Amino acid sequence: MALSTLRIISRQSPLAMWQANYIRACLLDLHAGLSVEILGIKTQADRFLDASLASMGGKGAFVKELEQALLSDHADLAVHSMKDVTIDLPDGLSLPVILKREDARDVFISNQYASLEELPAQARVGTSSLRRQCQIKARRPDLQLIDIRGNVDTRLQKLDAGQYDALILAAAGMKRLGFQARIRQTLAASDLLPAIGQGALGLEILSANTTVLELIKPLDDVDTHSCVAAERALSKRLNGGCHAPVAACAEIIGTELSMTALVGRLDGSEILKSSVAGPVSEAQQLGDNLGRELLAMGADAILRELTDGAS
Repeated sequence: MALSTLRIISRQSPLAMWQANYIRACLLDLHAGLSVEILGIKTQADRFLDASLASMGGKGAFVKELEQALLSDHADLAVHSMKDVTIDLPDGLSLPVILKREDARDVFISNQYASLEELPAQARVGTSSLRRQCQIKARRPDLQLIDIRGNVDTRLQKLDAGQYDALILAAAGMKRLGFQARIRQTLAASDLLPAIGQGALGLEILSANTTVLELIKPLDDVDTHSCVAAERALSKRLNGGCHAPVAACAEIIGTELSMTALVGRLDGSEILKSSVAGPVSEAQQLGDNLGRELLAMGADAILRELTDGAS
């Protein structure tokens, strides 16, 4: 069945709309005569910025309403930052396409200081990520880590207003929105391991919608897909969710995939870290194996304490 108009559902934040428009441009380049419409909505997580992400179910709160639009046939395609996507998708939905990854690292942004190391004791660092919190606390327990919500523009405005001395954000979002000049330091993965799926965009559709699948399939990047699959397999084994102090980053060199992952206590007092490597064809198994290794090292106790404390 031919499709003349494809409907993309997206959050209305500037970054989400950039992502949706980027996919729209890619599809228009691929398919002459195709019309692509973008439907923007404000999710619950966007509307209630005073509430913590944890109280709304973690980063998955950003995608639930987009998925409902797919299931109710109000849209054909949802564009997600893969770090926001829950591991278990609703019945009837699939993520068949993951695009080539942008820079997966985190960046340091400040108007006064050139690096995380330069920050004075008790400096106020804005981040809402438990993953970043545990790693930064391990390196700099003297810093004040203060929760921050809102889109990238809003966070930068708060920094400029003096509410924070520095921010830690994803490199991909800063670059996609044209804020490269605000980056003072790019943090190596060995210093601050990224979130699972960070920097990668995923396309979610109804599993049965083969028409849309054929349209979007050429956008899939095989290497990125394998890396994200390994990272998500690790998360599934840990049952950590996308708002837990879990980090992982996979890369492919030749025919081998290597991945490093960690689980940490929020105060930085304990960081469990390990790595795995093997054939790309075994990406998901490698992720699962690394998750099992972290559990054997004690990750389950750390994650259980966090879950018990939130209940």
